[in-house]
Amino acid sequence: MSRVDVRKTYKLYIGGAFPRSESGRSYEVYAAPARAGAPSRFLANAAQGSRKDARNAVVAARKAFPGWAGATAYNRGQVLYRVAEVMESQRAQLVEEVRDAEGLSAARAEAAVSQAIDRWVWYAGWSDKLAQVLGGLNPVAGPFFNISAPEATGVVAVLAPQHSSLLGLVSVIAPVIVSGNTAVVVTSSQRPLPAITLAECLATSDVPGGVVNLITGQAAEMAPWLASHRDVNAIDLTGAAGAQGVDWGALEAAAAVNLKRVMRPQGVGSEAVEPDFAQTPDLRRMTAFLETKTVWHPKGR
Repeated sequence: MSRVDVRKTYKLYIGGAFPRSESGRSYEVYAAPARAGAPSRFLANAAQGSRKDARNAVVAARKAFPGWAGATAYNRGQVLYRVAEVMESQRAQLVEEVRDAEGLSAARAEAAVSQAIDRWVWYAGWSDKLAQVLGGLNPVAGPFFNISAPEATGVVAVLAPQHSSLLGLVSVIAPVIVSGNTAVVVTSSQRPLPAITLAECLATSDVPGGVVNLITGQAAEMAPWLASHRDVNAIDLTGAAGAQGVDWGALEAAAAVNLKRVMRPQGVGSEAVEPDFAQTPDLRRMTAFLETKTVWHPKGR
């Protein structure tokens, strides 16, 4: 006896909950064809986020920021490592979704998921080391201590990569939140399912609600509002390189309204491309969303 397919309609992830889009819209997600000319296979429906959803996500991220930034670095590292543990428990589902999303073989999808989990652990390990590497005791003339230490910028909007559905996603989220920032992430439009499963991993781990907010839909619709939003402190435009209808130059100009920190995509103008996320990560994705606070303190006698 044949079964009727149970067609899923996924929701957004905002403030630690899974609400429907305020607009009530959704769109169909299809698997990447295994070969040229092969028919597309329906996977699920995803919520199509709106401007209002993006605003709600910013509110949730701002509310979560003081508690997350105020946690000890050691605690943040422990919380993020727990996310990697939950991802490992969801490995089979992630492998299937990455394979469908990117049209990979089972072996290559398995390798991509392993690298994504390892990448998350790598960034988690930096949590209690950033202050030692990026801060320091500065030499000054006079009876004072001059100490510099990195601090989180605040709420960071992230345009996730359009093609690297999990490894690229992890590579733009983890470096933002490891230092105490909170994130509003617009996922890949055509490859959102690994992001939805990552949201489920976040929801069932120890990450406080609002630290990461994931919105599925069209970057061209939401990015301009996030770029100009005055309660967003920084924006990562990495995913603008592959997003249809997104002018990252215009987004950069809109971000100047409240002097946001901006991470540009690689390349120039229309030649901008997504990075090769398989390469070894560096500190730049973390330092881009950190500010240095310097304190003077008199020496005791």
